[in-house]
Amino acid sequence: MGNKYSPIYRINKCLLAVLIILAFVKTSSAQQTAEKAALNIRLNQVGFYPEAPKVAIVLGASDSVFNLQTPEKKIVYTGKLKTSVKPSFAGNKTRIADFSTFHKQGKYLLFVPGLGYSYPFEIKKSALKAVADASIKAYYFMRASIPLKEKYAGKWGRAEGHPDTNVLIHPSAASDKRPAGTIISSPRGWYDAGDYNKYIVNSGISTSTLMSLYEDFPGYMKTVRLNIPESGNNIPDILNEVLWNLRWMLTMQDPNDGGVYHKLTNAEFDKFEMPDKATAPRYVVQKGTAATLDFAAVMAQANRIFKKFPNEFPGLADSCLNAANSAWDWAVKNPNVVYNQDAMNKQFSPAVTTGAYGDRSFSDEFIWAASELFATTRDTRFLKNLNLMPDTKMPVPTWSQVRLLGYYTLIKNSGEFGNNSPKELPELKKRLLAMADSLVKGANETAYQTVMDKSPRNFNWGSNSVASNQGVALIQAYKLSGDAKYLNYALANLDYILGRNGSGYSYVTGYGSKTPMHPHHRPSVSDGIDDPDPGLLVGGANPGMQDHIKVPSTVPDEAYIDDDRAYAANEIAINWNAPLAYLANALEALQNKIK
Repeated sequence: MGNKYSPIYRINKCLLAVLIILAFVKTSSAQQTAEKAALNIRLNQVGFYPEAPKVAIVLGASDSVFNLQTPEKKIVYTGKLKTSVKPSFAGNKTRIADFSTFHKQGKYLLFVPGLGYSYPFEIKKSALKAVADASIKAYYFMRASIPLKEKYAGKWGRAEGHPDTNVLIHPSAASDKRPAGTIISSPRGWYDAGDYNKYIVNSGISTSTLMSLYEDFPGYMKTVRLNIPESGNNIPDILNEVLWNLRWMLTMQDPNDGGVYHKLTNAEFDKFEMPDKATAPRYVVQKGTAATLDFAAVMAQANRIFKKFPNEFPGLADSCLNAANSAWDWAVKNPNVVYNQDAMNKQFSPAVTTGAYGDRSFSDEFIWAASELFATTRDTRFLKNLNLMPDTKMPVPTWSQVRLLGYYTLIKNSGEFGNNSPKELPELKKRLLAMADSLVKGANETAYQTVMDKSPRNFNWGSNSVASNQGVALIQAYKLSGDAKYLNYALANLDYILGRNGSGYSYVTGYGSKTPMHPHHRPSVSDGIDDPDPGLLVGGANPGMQDHIKVPSTVPDEAYIDDDRAYAANEIAINWNAPLAYLANALEALQNKIK
């Protein structure tokens, strides 16, 4: 290149710099083109079972064919694109690439001429095991009162936060034997969501859903190894994890009367910092009917599960049932104690401004608790004078609507009730199948070929939990009927969560090619690590923008933004991960039944 002081050297150096810049621009442009193509091909970014349905949704395709290629670009399958019967919520019809008849295991990309390649995916047995495991392991990352060691947490290890051994009785929770300011110990439990508080109402549905996963698929769940501190103790790891929260829940019952405190909380939300840095005073607040009945339901269910492990957990099952009975008695005496945080704050201080989880109707909690207690004890007094079917609805479960959890329990245990079987059981079974049929009807006409995309009403705060809970309902219908159509649509909703959706994201952190990197989750924001804690399901598309963070589109299924400020679309929560864990693990257990 010549002497570095010569004009020729300087000219050549400038030319080299220009060539480097042009090469970078060309590479960057090619990467953007590839990314745009991948975004226009919406599919499960993790993988497919060999014999199961395999569908991708193509946006903006002008050609009528697609093919599957290996990473080396060898074509192994060619198919024709089909146009959706109905348009998407954005008003556009999509093209459907169905490659269900291709069964060969391997790594692939889907290619559409004139558009480009999809994100890579695999076809293999147990294709979704990694994400299924991670959806449960996520609870380990949400544990309070324990350091997360690198051996189990990897690069997400952190110091212990919130030992909760010196928790104050808030004035709203005061009683003669526990006056305001009394100190109680209430360690363990899971952080509820993006914050560091622990809520009985939301813990109830979350803990129960995980226990139901074990109850419904005990053989498979015994094989699931999560690499948590208790692994290897001869107890299924899902139950090891459940126990971390269950033991905390037991501390939230007042031993003097059986009532249950609504939550363990700071007076206000912590700022975004690591758990060990958050040291504000912690309180248990007012007892309430919802919390007490949710607690009763969980403890009755826990008795059925843990009585199978008398040597490992001596006395635990009995303690759970005693706690459930005591909580039920309190709720019967106090059937309408509403947790109204605004009213509470007008009467007591300090004011509490964390998540309210307020509920004003308790018929569904009574149905759930009574169903669990009856299934455990066979004592008909729990169902006596209870309107088990107050209307014809079969609402998909949420923290504030838990009736269907009770129905699931009665239906799946019906063979053990004998002469004590509730007279409503045949109708409940009929209604469950009718509800499942209504979910799947017309799903094959939608733009994304999923139950989730049938109605814009599904896209609200925590829409991904709607998709997951719809999947759980379909699994329950399959277990009752043996009809594989319910499995297929349950799988389609998991495909939705993992990328076959209006935003193009796989909504589970760490699983897929385009995943949330900035969830509204304090440890993930504060730990200095680029990747968020893995296995967390973010809330998903929600055009409501209750957090006032503008989403890129207000089209219902496109209204998602990966922004840690956007708690209305991008927060995580234990009651969202639980149905995901159930759905993904149930499908893993049933993968050979999916056709």
